[in-house]
Amino acid sequence: MTNDGKNGVKHGIFITFEGPEGAGKSTQVALLLEHLRQKGIPAAATREPGGTVLAEKIRDVVKGHDGAEKMHPETELLLMEAARSQHVREFILPRLEQGVSVICDRFFDSTVAYQGGARGIDRADIVQLNEFAAAKLVPDVTFLLDIAPEAGFARTRDRVETAGKFDRFEAEKIEFHRKVRGCFLELASAEPGRVKVIDAARDPQAVHSDIVRIADGFFV
Repeated sequence: MTNDGKNGVKHGIFITFEGPEGAGKSTQVALLLEHLRQKGIPAAATREPGGTVLAEKIRDVVKGHDGAEKMHPETELLLMEAARSQHVREFILPRLEQGVSVICDRFFDSTVAYQGGARGIDRADIVQLNEFAAAKLVPDVTFLLDIAPEAGFARTRDRVETAGKFDRFEAEKIEFHRKVRGCFLELASAEPGRVKVIDAARDPQAVHSDIVRIADGFFV
């Protein structure tokens, strides 16, 4: 927890994980959650899109839509932001205000990378919507798990929990995912103080060790 300087109230730390498909975000979220709890730090894990009952319903639409009617990039963006608005206000902010640290699998950087970098929607529009939907909440630290798209998809092919399940983003061509990765790295270069690039092509425990070294500094 950290003291915000207002009446001595302590707030939780907000940690986000970003990265291309197959980077191992879910694994690292779980490992960090376990690490914090073992240290006696109140913590919760969540994901985007999703994280609440309503936001998970939006997630199913955004990721699973496979009908004849095309989902336009602008529609996709607005659905993502609607899910985020609900998630932030219903799940994330209440916990942070209670002193619980929150670890989130994807947040607004993914929107910039996927709907901006890959879909081509104007970056300024996305940033404005991100700020509105997130109630101006910014992560204390973001771990960008970096991996080449080809290596990431080699992993997702063997992922049991999503086997046979259609995912609109994973179904995109490799060039789409190269644009996503490039945009993530651009964001990290622009905000090195917040976004920490971690080589995700390595063994999960090696990745976890790098993350813990950085994360622990926020809980002193």
